[in-house]
Amino acid sequence: MKKFDLNIEKILENWETFHAIREIIANALDEQLLTNTKEVEIYKSENSWIIRDYGRGLQYTHLTQNENQEKLNNNNVIGKFGIGLKDAFATFDRNGVVVEVHSKHSKITIAKSEKENFKDIVTLHAVIEDPEDEEFQGTLFRLQGVADKEIEDAKKLFLKFSGENIIESTSRGQIIEKNNESGNIYINGVKVAQEENFLFSYNITVLNAAIKKALNRERSNVGRTAYTNSIKSILLSSRSKEVAESLGNDLVNINRGTAKDELSWIDIQEHAVKILNQEGKHLFVSSFEAMEYPDMMDQAKNGNHKIIIIPENLKEKIQDSVDFSGQPIVDINQFVTEYNDSFEFDFVDISDLTQEELKVYNLTPQIIKLFGGKPEKVKQIKISTTMQKDFFSDIETLGCWDSSTSYVILSRQTLDSVQSYSGTLIHELIHAKTGYADVTRNFEIKLTETIGHLCSVHFKQNHRQMNRKRKGGMFKKWFQ
Repeated sequence: MKKFDLNIEKILENWETFHAIREIIANALDEQLLTNTKEVEIYKSENSWIIRDYGRGLQYTHLTQNENQEKLNNNNVIGKFGIGLKDAFATFDRNGVVVEVHSKHSKITIAKSEKENFKDIVTLHAVIEDPEDEEFQGTLFRLQGVADKEIEDAKKLFLKFSGENIIESTSRGQIIEKNNESGNIYINGVKVAQEENFLFSYNITVLNAAIKKALNRERSNVGRTAYTNSIKSILLSSRSKEVAESLGNDLVNINRGTAKDELSWIDIQEHAVKILNQEGKHLFVSSFEAMEYPDMMDQAKNGNHKIIIIPENLKEKIQDSVDFSGQPIVDINQFVTEYNDSFEFDFVDISDLTQEELKVYNLTPQIIKLFGGKPEKVKQIKISTTMQKDFFSDIETLGCWDSSTSYVILSRQTLDSVQSYSGTLIHELIHAKTGYADVTRNFEIKLTETIGHLCSVHFKQNHRQMNRKRKGGMFKKWFQ
């Protein structure tokens, strides 16, 4: 039997027993990771709790205060300081917990003893004895005098035993579904902080300088400033639809002031939009746009789009941007573009027009002549029973210039009168000739009315001239 002086009188008096148990579990998990051996076991045997790994076995040299170089070289292990085990022994002793450690190298217990050559100083010693089984695999801690709750409290500090569900693993860490009201922050699987208003829990697996500086030997009370950038990096590395939908669903709460804290970061908002846009049919609009254009919202819903309400600054940020697959973000303008591109006209064969409609339609050559001739770009003038909806006004669309087909397309409704048909036709011929888009809706309305009025006057004049030559006339009914 040998005594190994741990050089401990009093240390970490704020630690409770479950903190010490945490250190034992952490060492066991690290050994499992480093040696790729079977799972760590934690179970109760009679009146003792057992914590066992199946690694290389604890040696008394591991009790020296020395940073473990093997652990320093591995970013995924928990321990780095080299003194956690000594802290645990001191805490067990202070709380009356009886400890036995078994490995193929030795059996270790703890006891207080006079310091060599200094009999007035009593320190904690590790009592080193020969192993009970030289073929024993791994390390077994037997803890007597530990309450079940203390074991459970210790296990809750580890992601592995927390019962929380990992939603996504990224190159920077893991995004975890919360299993209670608060979000937990883990570093390499050990809980270091709790966030009351986080949407998710997180496990940081890539440690930056800020975290390394903030991560004390107690692994507790790590401030948000130390891990904020790491959490952002994890979220920005995410490509999970589930994560994006959770963020997207909370976007609407920004204006209400009830959104989770991750949504205060606009780069995270934008990232969520890009994933959602890539993964499904969504329409991203501000609350003002949703109220201003109810017809568009209905059309989007009928097309199985999910409406996502976003704040104004995010609306500006995503304008004209693309998702991770290179597809445009579907904001209000993009939706209208896609709607127009996908719209199918229901063209009417001229032979199916009524006699009254045909009389108006047959004036087409005269209207074109009045305009100054058909523009070269125009292939055909078509009549349709369906027209694209103008979502930005309450005015019904009566005509359009479709540059993709080189058709001037007029609503069948325009054939109700010469004024409506001629005004709309010339209106669209102007678009075809100039290539100019609509300016303002009021301007468009006035333009159409003016053109229609001119045509109406023109044909009335013709009507009077013809009436001088004959009593009846083909135009009589049109202008009554």
